[in-house]
Amino acid sequence: MKKLYAITCILIMTIISACQKKEIMNTSLSTAGNLLKLKTAASATGDVVGKVTVGYQSWFAAIGDGSPINAWWHWAPNSGQAPSTGNIGIKSWPDVREYTTTYQTGFANLNNGQTANLFSSFTDQTVNTQFLWMQQNGIDCAALQRFNPTGGEGPVRDAITAKVKTAAETYSRKFYIMYDVTGWTNMQTEIKTDWTNKMAAYTSSSAYAKQNGKPVVCIWGLGFNDSDHPFSAAVCLDVINWFKSQGCYVIGGVPASWRDTTSTDIRPGFLATYNALNMITPWMIGKIGSIADANSFYTAHQAGDQTYCNANGIDYQPCVLPGDLQLRQRAHGDLMWTQFYNLIKGGAQGLYISMFDEYNEGNQIAKTTENSSFVPAGSNFLSLDEDGTACSSDYYLRLTGDGGKMLKGQIGLTATRPTQPVVSTSGTVPFGQTVTFKGSSNSLYVSSENGTQAMNCNRTTAGGWEQFTVVNAGGGKVALQSQGKYVSSENGTQAITCNRTSVGPWEQFDWVSNTDGTISLRGNNGKYISSENGTQVMTCNRTTIGGWESFKVNQ
Repeated sequence: MKKLYAITCILIMTIISACQKKEIMNTSLSTAGNLLKLKTAASATGDVVGKVTVGYQSWFAAIGDGSPINAWWHWAPNSGQAPSTGNIGIKSWPDVREYTTTYQTGFANLNNGQTANLFSSFTDQTVNTQFLWMQQNGIDCAALQRFNPTGGEGPVRDAITAKVKTAAETYSRKFYIMYDVTGWTNMQTEIKTDWTNKMAAYTSSSAYAKQNGKPVVCIWGLGFNDSDHPFSAAVCLDVINWFKSQGCYVIGGVPASWRDTTSTDIRPGFLATYNALNMITPWMIGKIGSIADANSFYTAHQAGDQTYCNANGIDYQPCVLPGDLQLRQRAHGDLMWTQFYNLIKGGAQGLYISMFDEYNEGNQIAKTTENSSFVPAGSNFLSLDEDGTACSSDYYLRLTGDGGKMLKGQIGLTATRPTQPVVSTSGTVPFGQTVTFKGSSNSLYVSSENGTQAMNCNRTTAGGWEQFTVVNAGGGKVALQSQGKYVSSENGTQAITCNRTSVGPWEQFDWVSNTDGTISLRGNNGKYISSENGTQVMTCNRTTIGGWESFKVNQ
């Protein structure tokens, strides 16, 4: 018995030492059995554990947007010239209808006749709109990419960080700094200086992500075996330990096959360096392109990653990607959902979506063109309906939201994707969708009149002016946007217009579903929009719903 007791004590002390090294000291140490469980326990739910994080580039700019770089940053390889068919740096064309400020490119008009404009991440409303989308779809956190800030791009990256902080605070989202060390020659010293002199100040924000009570920072690019990541295991370990000494919770962005010591993708001797991380997030772009690939990679690598991280007290944040739209990989969401299912079933501590706004690689989840009418004429950009399945522009945001619900146990674990590519308008507000309204009394379409005059309900066909994006205005209210401007009730005192650049009380409406399948729109004055039977300009002054106050959606 004494010998058994001695062995048990040695076991307990060994595990306590390991737990101290991994900074896990809050779990009960009352029995050896509990200690053995502690070794495999993940961190408690925080701002990254148990949550969905999106990679957020926020690296687009345009000439004339007021940014320090004053260039078509990331839109075009020749950033001094407007993007065009001969000067293009993106794979997918964004849906820009909710941005109030956009910039004209050198492309031909869109197939619907509208000018081919793009947004700038330097515009406050752009960042606010994108964080609003995160809020609307239950996306918890944004990992703000930060490349070498000592070069020419430093000032614009600094400015955008401040804008992200404001947007995250406004929309109750979290964010953290994700240093991408690609091509950063003096990374070992300069990253510490940048954190000390600039980025550490952001951790005081209520929106800055914390995990285990510590500010989160990610270092992406550890151990990649290429000329852009020449850092040794010792250099990377020094940087990791320095950030931990600053009180940070450190995430490492590592190669997809990070545990495979025979892989040529990884520099030798990095496993011990990886073991020093609080969380590991392997990079998946280029590793899978189909559902079969996703299942195979999970079995060959990710299941073992989870086991290894559990055994070594590391939180595991695997990467989920929607697929390259231009390469037709997405399978209208089934590729992404397969990853959600496999990784959540396997016990992932968190999920990293690659990426939110990466239109350059075609793997963005942010709003993207629904169909060919919204891409430049003569271009080769594919839209979300490329495989014949109609998808609303917000589909991959909604899909990500449902993946987050499954991670959090808010919906059951299911291999069948619960998210519909297009939300039914029957009894449900079609947030994020572009719709048409047809007067139920005269069967003519409502027109925004391009915001230049009062609205009418007298069009026989639906063009750009007759299409409206249904925007979530919060509190169960909707806003209607066309051509970048919002419909206003004018408080019922004059004819309604579509000329507002932001959403205020007059631009918010209740979406009322009628028993005959039509809908009505009630302004904040308590009165309903009327088509006026197409014989005069529309108003918002009716106290009851009749034929002129009801509309057919997408008919």
